[in-house]
Amino acid sequence: MKELTDWLADPVPGRFPYPAVLQEFHLVGKHFVSDATLKSLALARERLAPQPTPAADAAGRLLLDRFLDTALDKWDGRYDYPTYTSLGVLGLPTADDGPQAAAAARVTRDRLTAQLLADLLRFELAAAEGRTAWLPEMRPDARMVEKRHRLAVRVARPALERLGFGDRLTAADPAGQAAQLWALADGELLDGHERQVLRLSMLPVYVSHDEHMFIRVLQTFETTFALLALSIRTAIGHLDGARTDEAAAHLAVAESALAESAPLFSLLATMQVESFRVFRDFTEGASAIQSRNYKLVESLCRVPDQDRLDSPAYRSTPEVRERILAGQQTLDEACTAAQGDPRFTAADREVLTASMLGFAGALRRWRQTHYRIAVRMLGTRSGTGATEGTPYLSSVRKIPVFRSVAEEPDTDGAARDLPSGLPADLPADLPADLPATLSVGHPNEGEAAA
Repeated sequence: MKELTDWLADPVPGRFPYPAVLQEFHLVGKHFVSDATLKSLALARERLAPQPTPAADAAGRLLLDRFLDTALDKWDGRYDYPTYTSLGVLGLPTADDGPQAAAAARVTRDRLTAQLLADLLRFELAAAEGRTAWLPEMRPDARMVEKRHRLAVRVARPALERLGFGDRLTAADPAGQAAQLWALADGELLDGHERQVLRLSMLPVYVSHDEHMFIRVLQTFETTFALLALSIRTAIGHLDGARTDEAAAHLAVAESALAESAPLFSLLATMQVESFRVFRDFTEGASAIQSRNYKLVESLCRVPDQDRLDSPAYRSTPEVRERILAGQQTLDEACTAAQGDPRFTAADREVLTASMLGFAGALRRWRQTHYRIAVRMLGTRSGTGATEGTPYLSSVRKIPVFRSVAEEPDTDGAARDLPSGLPADLPADLPADLPATLSVGHPNEGEAAA
């Protein structure tokens, strides 16, 4: 690649040839990029390492470092779910950002949700209209594309409303609304840095059309779980200070964000199963069992049981496991303490219990729908990352979110309607023998999502 070779002769971070490098990756997919290109990128990283970075260029340099870290994951032999989904490039909020960052994190989550889904629709529109030759294999039909437009817009709407753009999608048809969402993002929701992040966070492993949607959906889920982790940790801090209403407000944010993400499952279910099974062959080593954000949410709710903590689920996220072993405080513990703390009134305890049950119910519904999608995509096939796929999901489905409050019991096989908040338009070809109330312990695992 001439552009990269020329840059190596004078490696100025601000002039890194992103377009040429992306073109190389996109032409064949990350799994098939030539050793010569990867070797040059490794050399670029080596040349950059000792260079000081002026404060004015810090954001651009950090983005370049994170992009190289993601692009070279397979070369380095450390390819995994976070690098597959380019989470470092996205730069999501973290649970360690502190309570003062919670409000800004919600704005960040809303902006990223709108941006990621707008870019998803931009690509779907371009492919349907013949304006791109990228990811050419197994284009979906017009009916499926229309459904993707509708579902992506549905997920984006609540975020747009909070951002002050709730009245901007006025077209009568799904394709028109999809085009309006991208036009809005392109014109008003993307600054220069965010635009670059959006470009650099899309490195499919192969050339299947549906992998673009798959990655954007996973990234949107991760954006939501990053907010949840910070919200729960902030709620814990408020309970330490006996500020029940503030804690409940953060749990309400977490509950609503999770519920708003539900239509993403219907969007994910539009993926062509054969397409998924083709590009999945090149994601070996990247299992969603490695999702740090989900594990943080789960472990901030309550301390995992010992067998769970010692399972591949947490050994796949060692940094989260170390937090737990170091005594990370949980919402469950804070709630238990509140029950015997005279600073909390009976009304406070009722508010806290209701808030925790509301969040627990939203998470159970999320888990349930994730399991159904996983069965559709994988059947009984195993996942990667030493997981058992959907049998694994089923085996851990009864693990409760909390211990300190009495959650609704599992009712395996009970005949009743789907809980509120679930997508109403899951595909008809989901297995008919799955009970509507099936509750699963650990979404984002068993490689339904990588």
